[in-house]
Amino acid sequence: MTAIEQYLIDTYRASQHGEPPPPPPGRDDLATLRALRTAAQFEAAVEGAPTTHPWRHALHRFLHRFPHRERWC
Repeated sequence: MTAIEQYLIDTYRASQHGEPPPPPPGRDDLATLRALRTAAQFEAAVEGAPTTHPWRHALHRFLHRFPHRERWC
């Protein structure tokens, strides 16, 4: 059973019982990832290590290595 199928079943059950529907699958994924990143940064700060990810600067350089080209309309 997929997550969306389970969500639809839970939504139906909630409507039958007069309860609020559950949150859709994936709604809180970004918030969870941000919380994990914040916790990792906090732990690094407590240990005295740099709080940024060591590959973040390299990834930024890789993604922005080509100059922006003008779009032809």
